Amino acid sequence: MDWSLILQIVGTTLGLFYLWLEYKANIWVWVIGAIMPMVHGVLYLTNGIYADAAMQLYYVAAGIYGLVVWKRKPKTKSEGKIQHTPLKWIIPLTATYAVLHIVLYFLLTEFTDSRVPFFDSMSTALSIVAMWMLSRKLVEQWLVWLVVDMISVGLYFYKGIPLTAGLYTIYCILAVAGYLRWRKQVGH
Repeated sequence: MDWSLILQIVGTTLGLFYLWLEYKANIWVWVIGAIMPMVHGVLYLTNGIYADAAMQLYYVAAGIYGLVVWKRKPKTKSEGKIQHTPLKWIIPLTATYAVLHIVLYFLLTEFTDSRVPFFDSMSTALSIVAMWMLSRKLVEQWLVWLVVDMISVGLYFYKGIPLTAGLYTIYCILAVAGYLRWRKQVGH
C-alpha cells in the first residue's frame, strides 16, 4: 500500500469524525481539528497542493485557538452560543477573504510550481475565514465550508487523490445538514 493511500484513509477517517463532532457542536472537534491537519498536510504537500498544505499549519493553530475560545467562560449570555453572523462582520470577513486570496495566489504563482493556484488559494482563503467563523459558532460558517468543500472535490480529483475528494463530497452533504441543524439551534 502506498503512502498516499494510507494518508488518504487516515485523513478521511479523522475527517469524518471531525465533521460528526462539528455537527454536534462538540468541543472535541478542536482536538481532532489539531491532529487531522498533520496527516492532510503531508498528503497535500506530496501532491503539489501547496497552499492547502501550508493551510494545515493554520488548522493546527486554529484547533488550539478554538479549544481555548470554546472552553473559556462566556462574558455575555449570547457569547459561546450558536448565532448568525452579525451584519457588521460581513464586509470585514469578505475583505479578509479577498486579501488572503490575492496574497496566496501571488505566492503560489511566483514561488511554487502549482498548476492550480487560483482554486488552491481560493479554498485556502475561504477556509481561514470559515475556521474563524466556526470558533465564534456562527451558523453561516457552514455555507462558507460548503463552497470550500465543492472547490476541494474538484481540486482533489484533478490532483489524483480520490478518497480525499470523496471525503469532501461527504463534507458538502454534511455542510448543508450542519447549516440546517445549527440554524435551528440559534440562541440555545
